Amino acid sequence: MDQAEIKSLVFRMQEGCNDAFASIYDRYWDKLYYVAFQKLRNQDAAEEIVQEVFLTLWKKKADLRIHCLSSYLAAMVRHAVYRYMARRQGSLLRESRFYEESQQVTDPHQTIDDRLTLDKILDLSNQLPEKCRLVFQYNKLDDQPLDAVAKRLNISHKTAEAHLTKALKVIRLSMRDFRMFF
Repeated sequence: MDQAEIKSLVFRMQEGCNDAFASIYDRYWDKLYYVAFQKLRNQDAAEEIVQEVFLTLWKKKADLRIHCLSSYLAAMVRHAVYRYMARRQGSLLRESRFYEESQQVTDPHQTIDDRLTLDKILDLSNQLPEKCRLVFQYNKLDDQPLDAVAKRLNISHKTAEAHLTKALKVIRLSMRDFRMFF
């Protein structure tokens, strides 16, 4: 496909043509995924970033000034990867602080079982997919309302509910065996 055809696709997409957008999506998805995966080495995160890039492309299609589509999309993915890495680093710092605070016993009546249970929940939540983990930790461990969590993560309330439901199911199933041990 030459530059004139690509410019035509971009123009048609900006006019709201779903078929043009689908052609762009089909043409560039694999390439953009490869770029994201090379930086992150995480399949789920790379897929999520590429989906977010295409969602942003569609939402802002009328306002975009694109001279070279492949460069534009590659830059969008690079920036999305950097934002993801910054969010991830921030969440790791918050988790570390939370973990350190949870290790400080201030209540003399707190039992060792409580600390072990909290450690187990933290371990299990850290094994969840990124958004699922963040929704669970912000809502259940940081005591933030689900609406605020959804807004913070730039996802819908329903998506936040789905992530929370999945997290709770996984953690409850794993905790059942853990509690039986004690």
